[in-house]
Amino acid sequence: MDKTELNELLKKAGFSKKEFANKFELSASAVNNWGGSSNIPLWVESWLTLYIENKDCKELKEIIRANVCKGE
Repeated sequence: MDKTELNELLKKAGFSKKEFANKFELSASAVNNWGGSSNIPLWVESWLTLYIENKDCKELKEIIRANVCKGE
């Protein structure tokens, strides 16, 4: 993963770099440097991908609940 891909995944997940850093108790400057002067840790891409998928599933679940389960 490169810096551009990281930024795209962060955007899809709804995180700024600072918010992401705070979530994992990392320094914002370290996260900001990923893909530039330092490599992006291997776990970041898979975590963000799973987070985005879970977020999408939750949104879909709410849409279904609101439109299909009205009579219950």
